[in-house]
Amino acid sequence: MTANDNTVNIKNRTGRYHHGDLRSALIEEGMAELASKAPEDVSLREIARRAGVSATAVYRHFPDKAALLSALCEEGSRKLAAAFRTAMEGQASRKEAFNAMGRAYVRFALANPSLFRMFTTLHGPDMSKGDAERTPDDAFAMLSGMLTELMPPGATTADRDIKRLQAWALVHGLAMLMLDGQVPADEALIDKVISSTFL
Repeated sequence: MTANDNTVNIKNRTGRYHHGDLRSALIEEGMAELASKAPEDVSLREIARRAGVSATAVYRHFPDKAALLSALCEEGSRKLAAAFRTAMEGQASRKEAFNAMGRAYVRFALANPSLFRMFTTLHGPDMSKGDAERTPDDAFAMLSGMLTELMPPGATTADRDIKRLQAWALVHGLAMLMLDGQVPADEALIDKVISSTFL
């Protein structure tokens, strides 16, 4: 096996060995760690142990903890993007789809608090990026793209930037208030608060 080999025999969380993609297995175990720990408590050594490989094997794919956390943030964004796609299915209009995405954002935060706090802090929306610069699995790009579609044809870049900030402040603010226990994490409240009336 070479130093760049990405396939090894690993033991997954069920204890069965299989031949697979070590990088993906480490991300999977990292996500499992985040389900019960804060990002600062995630351990590369523990992730290696859970994946059934030596601690040194982790460094072939992640030179340090920051690199692993960055990969976990990217995975979090993909998972949120998938939640958005599910939420948008069957909506009668773009505006209703946009509201559904906002509700999905808050629900995702409540279901994945540690992951959510980490990736919105480390990989939150970059307001300087144009819609064309965003990738398809970038959850914030999906929100931004939908918002752009809802804006009037003559809207300026400054108008779009303000609306983007308003939308993010609404959903992120509600998510954080609920995560911090300042308002109840109530489904009916999410439905009542999340609305695109500012458009």
